[in-house]
Amino acid sequence: MEKKKIYNLIILDESGSMQSVIEPIISGFNEVVQTIRNSEIQHPELKQYVTFITFNSTGIKKIHDRSEVKLLSELDERLYRPNSSTPLFDAMGTSISELRQFLNNDETSNILVTILTDGLENASREFSGKDIKNLIEELKKKNWTFTYIGTDQDVEKFADSISIQNHIYFKKNYEGINNLFSKEKKSRQSFYENIAEDREVKSKYFDDSSAGKKTEKKTEKKTEKKNM
Repeated sequence: MEKKKIYNLIILDESGSMQSVIEPIISGFNEVVQTIRNSEIQHPELKQYVTFITFNSTGIKKIHDRSEVKLLSELDERLYRPNSSTPLFDAMGTSISELRQFLNNDETSNILVTILTDGLENASREFSGKDIKNLIEELKKKNWTFTYIGTDQDVEKFADSISIQNHIYFKKNYEGINNLFSKEKKSRQSFYENIAEDREVKSKYFDDSSAGKKTEKKTEKKTEKKNM
């Protein structure tokens, strides 16, 4: 049986302001890698691919390029060395466009794009905010899901400006980043499970699905009491 393909595009800010949280960021992204690895074990019907880039004004660094799970390596301080400015639009536009071109007219694969940054765009030369918004709106009509994770900014306002509804704010300290990646792990696991079970992928990626289930159970109990 043909496996269901998922392409994970992870875009990580490597500008100088990320230096203060380098350790929890590295740890958190290695946890993301482990979650992707585990998904193929938990759901053998899935086939995962990962493109992982970091970016700053010195350039875009491609750590993985549509790599299979067995080829994934962990992030470390040798690979991740924050410095310089934040060309966020160029990083998004370049990496998303390359993956779109590779997939061409593939209508069966699912694509999950994760963007993490601690600052606003300040150094792009090729892509504008309008370019990114148009690109995302086009791809959301297909099997593309976009998530935006940010801090030190109005995350909701910026995410909305580029048409990303799945966004989350994190506190820029060890506890805040650990909490963020714990939340992201649960959301990612739920996303993969929905694809494996042929369920519709949620538009609200960061929803607490377990809380939703509990609410449904409580509602059922209340209904039963009323009918007694």
